[in-house]
Amino acid sequence: MARPNILFFFTDDQRFDTIGALGNSEMITPNLDALVAQGTAFTNAYIMGGSCGAVCMPSRAMLMTGRSLYRIQGQGQSIPDDHVLLGQALRRGGYDTFGTGKWHNGTRAFARSFSAGGEIFFGGMGDHWNVPACDFDPSGEYASRIDQTVDFRTQDVRQWTSDHIRAGVHSSELFCDAAIDFLRARPAGGNPFFAYISFMAPHDPRTMPRQYLEMYDPARIELPASFMAEHPFDNGELKIRDEMLAPFPRTPDEVRQHIAAYYAMITHADAHLGRVLSALEESGLADDTIVVFAGDNGLALGRHGLLGKQSVYDHSVHVPLVMSGPGIPGGQQRDALTYLIDIYPTLCDLTGLAVPDSVEGSSLGPVLRDPHERIRDHLLFAYRHLHRGVRDQRHKLIEYNIDGTRTTQLFDLQVDPQETRDLSGDPSHAGNLARLREQLQLWRRDWGDTQEQGERFWEGYGYS
Repeated sequence: MARPNILFFFTDDQRFDTIGALGNSEMITPNLDALVAQGTAFTNAYIMGGSCGAVCMPSRAMLMTGRSLYRIQGQGQSIPDDHVLLGQALRRGGYDTFGTGKWHNGTRAFARSFSAGGEIFFGGMGDHWNVPACDFDPSGEYASRIDQTVDFRTQDVRQWTSDHIRAGVHSSELFCDAAIDFLRARPAGGNPFFAYISFMAPHDPRTMPRQYLEMYDPARIELPASFMAEHPFDNGELKIRDEMLAPFPRTPDEVRQHIAAYYAMITHADAHLGRVLSALEESGLADDTIVVFAGDNGLALGRHGLLGKQSVYDHSVHVPLVMSGPGIPGGQQRDALTYLIDIYPTLCDLTGLAVPDSVEGSSLGPVLRDPHERIRDHLLFAYRHLHRGVRDQRHKLIEYNIDGTRTTQLFDLQVDPQETRDLSGDPSHAGNLARLREQLQLWRRDWGDTQEQGERFWEGYGYS
């Protein structure tokens, strides 16, 4: 039997709870809603966190390598050759591989991954209406088009140059146009394809056609239960770029404006995603294609007094993940604890390809086949040398070490999904606290958190 095609949509800064069909009644996402109805949604999908302020960069490196946070090198910009990339593995298996949109993991890794492409953005962020995109270069020599002096701490928007700028075409439209052109040019009876469409949306600056912004009245936007004017203590990143996008203290009106624009960008991206799915239908290949939708990280937007993604609260590390197509149950949800690094081995499983030895994620195939199956009991999280976290199916622990000042938070996610009630000082939860602290040490023992960032965090904690 022929191997299925793969169509992969990856958004930028889209939080887990921004799809109408998955419980957000304010969201207008008809095409994502249809994907949820046709496939399986993983409601406990997460990233491991970030090793730098530009959390999306290591997140994308983890996605494409299937490797954990502290076992990718160069913070994603210099992925070693012995890390077999997802596109690389699929190319070896006979796939035509196509990439468009935001890459953020270096030109050599892109060249190893894709046999075709278009409108490629090697930067981290920028003006959605003036994208310095690169044409596909089969030689992989993009150096003349890129300024390599990148400040990933500030995510400087002036870091990238290009042979052309598609002025006046929004990034979501630009990238989806490239994907549609690829689908329409597919030869009949050709190789299976892997098409990767990586959005810049809904990352700021949040701009989109006005008709989408008008779909959301800020005055009617519901504030989250975890809204705060300011974060209750210093988390070490209160003045990073993302946090400076609104004044302190946060006000309800300001936060509602940010949320409305965020939702509008997602609805706009959803519309262009729908165009790609329509082109897939028109090609006659839809029944033979696995569709994957995921996000690279979440965003606070007023939760806990924060705006950005530089934390390990659920609003920053909990992401959407939906799959549909051959071998995937329709109209179902799974609550198994899942990482984005599991997508790579899952696609290998679904296409009958061997999983490279360099991959550390686990296939979600057993979870797709049995809704009660679990592939892990805990998820571990980290942000730079500042935060470490762990959750099980119910409870979540976050530990902070800010220049020697320790802070602990413990949440019961079953009754408090927005992490508003800290239970770490409650004697009745002492057992949960001790149990999760023991699990947290797995970062050091099993996942390589022994580099400079790890040593700076764990120093003085007294953990063996």
